Amino acid sequence: MRAQLTLIRLTAAIITTFAGCVAAQDLPALRSHDAVVIDTSTALNAQARMDDADTALALSADGALLYGASPLKMDGYQYCSQAVALAEKGELRQSVRAASQALYLAQQSKDDELLARAYRDLAIVYGYGGDYDKAVAFANAALKRPVKDPTQIVGPAHKVLGDAAARQGDYNGAIAEYRLAMPGSSDHYRPLVQLSLINALIGAGDLAGARAEMEKLKIASTDPLLSTELKRTEAKLLLAEQKPADTLVLYRELEHSAGGDDGGYQRFWAEDGIARSQLAMGDKAQAAATWTQALDGLDQVRAQFRSEEFKIGLFSDVQGVFAQAIDLYSKMGDSATAFDLSERSRSRALLDEVRGRAKLTPGVASTIPVAVLQKQLRPDERVVEFHSLPERLLVWVVSSDGVHEQSYPIPHKDLVRLVDAFRQSIIAGRRSAVGAAEQLGELLIKPLNLPANARLIIVPHGPLHYLPFQALRVDDHYLIEQHPISVTPSISIAMQLIQRGTVMNGSLTAFGNPDVAPQYALPGSEAEVKALAAAFPGTQLFLHDQATKDRFEASAGKTSLIHVAAHAQADTIDPLYSRILLANENGKVDFLEAHEVLGLNLDKVSLVTLSACESGLGRVADGDEVLGFTRSFLSAGSSGLIVSLWPVSDDATKLLMSTLYGELAKGSDVQVAMQRAQLAVLHTKGMDHPFFWAPFDVIGDWRLTVGAKP
Repeated sequence: MRAQLTLIRLTAAIITTFAGCVAAQDLPALRSHDAVVIDTSTALNAQARMDDADTALALSADGALLYGASPLKMDGYQYCSQAVALAEKGELRQSVRAASQALYLAQQSKDDELLARAYRDLAIVYGYGGDYDKAVAFANAALKRPVKDPTQIVGPAHKVLGDAAARQGDYNGAIAEYRLAMPGSSDHYRPLVQLSLINALIGAGDLAGARAEMEKLKIASTDPLLSTELKRTEAKLLLAEQKPADTLVLYRELEHSAGGDDGGYQRFWAEDGIARSQLAMGDKAQAAATWTQALDGLDQVRAQFRSEEFKIGLFSDVQGVFAQAIDLYSKMGDSATAFDLSERSRSRALLDEVRGRAKLTPGVASTIPVAVLQKQLRPDERVVEFHSLPERLLVWVVSSDGVHEQSYPIPHKDLVRLVDAFRQSIIAGRRSAVGAAEQLGELLIKPLNLPANARLIIVPHGPLHYLPFQALRVDDHYLIEQHPISVTPSISIAMQLIQRGTVMNGSLTAFGNPDVAPQYALPGSEAEVKALAAAFPGTQLFLHDQATKDRFEASAGKTSLIHVAAHAQADTIDPLYSRILLANENGKVDFLEAHEVLGLNLDKVSLVTLSACESGLGRVADGDEVLGFTRSFLSAGSSGLIVSLWPVSDDATKLLMSTLYGELAKGSDVQVAMQRAQLAVLHTKGMDHPFFWAPFDVIGDWRLTVGAKP
């Protein structure tokens, strides 16, 4: 108990310290300590560009360009209809583009009705994407426009505001917005608002109010498709009213009545409710078994949907079920099953694609049980796998001779704040980042008692995908000084990648300093790729106007190593539309988007290095689907990937990459090569701050080495 209280106090202390990193103006005493010590203007400008990318002004400009280039032009209201349909399919960036064209046409025609609908659609799609700040801004913009048919605007906009509040735990705020949405909704839309209102009332603890709204909805509803959702909400309310026996009966009815096209989906949620009822009745073993049964049928649920992106969205929705099952097995002392469930919850779409390319024997399990993993690990390797639960953080350390589970009382919401603030302090170049690294290392790593020099394979979860583990400090040393480190979306994925073979032939194709525009010139990247070519004779090198998208697509599948030194732009609303800026062709800016990489055959590629700003920052969904370039390149066939977590320094990156490739050329594996490269920058005068040396992660097959060169 004393250790747990110490850990809670330490977490609170770190959050307090980070408050100084993020908002030093609120803590005058920390200003001198927190002063910016390096020029990170490039990084901060890149981040500002990302923040400004999806403002109304920028979207209107994008809409004008898209509309002008489109051979088939529609009216603004048709673009709004298209935006809604695309959002429902999970095509979020395409939905934004359709709404942007509606926004542009509305501004040109001064049509307030169309303008309100365009803002409404943008609010909906950003809400789907989890960007609640933009969703709220666009919803409020929609509500300010005078319209002829308020039911098309008022109900949906207030529902977006309510959904944003509910997702962030502000149930009272959500209730207020849903009540405003009710009279402004169409007859078809109003029941959806009522269901959301009931759930918010349950969340706020107003069970009497929820019960009253439930009775109103039962009387008013005649839609058969709504009846199942009504029963699920009724069961949720019964459980909140501490009537688990009644809840169990209702969920059993839902389980037996599940049928039709969405029967598997309904059955899954019925079994989840049965398990929660059993747990409330004190039957932990039966609840665990029922959750396992529900999760065993999950692939059948995912298979019902045609759109792969929609499958991912659905899989994200069920992470709460995984979290409850993992939490229960952990509390029951079954660490192995908790670990196995954590692996099953991760990146299934990516795992399926990787497994297919590995040409494994049919029937082989797609996730690796911990007992099998132990047999495949070398004595000096440690898998450190995290899982962020609502109220605590679990971590397992797996070695060839054991599994150790650790639990930290760090709620998910606090973990998000810790990681974001630490990363921001690094990007801003603050001295306090070093002290915060010490505190985070004390919090997350030191209790694991990792042996010195052990190779670490980190499996992050949720916000931890954004944490540079190499920059954490333990006993006055950075973690990278004690351990070679790599990262993987799941250890099952990494072990599948290893089965492809860990020796690459050393053929290198490099792209550097593409001709985009004067403000995007990267002279340092040109020197960088030329240095790599010296380490790998025979390198195919494309610079300036030669570094085009066409050349990338034509040559990428014919080489073992690909290196791209260019600007990248992360798309936070739909990471598969993140892009690398390549040389202009035919007089216009050209770029490679992450979803286009999925269509390439990179089976001959062992390692892709994206020496570019924020190349690793896809959206980390609730389902831990690491999207963006990480997913794209691994799915396309690459065994390993090197990506950055923040905008990088030109000079530091040149030194890091030349050291890394020099080590690869000498025969070091990629994990050790990255360790030595990061240490080379760390030990260079003026570059000891983590901003310079810690941005890059090795992802995937950490055992990759260069064999005979072609």
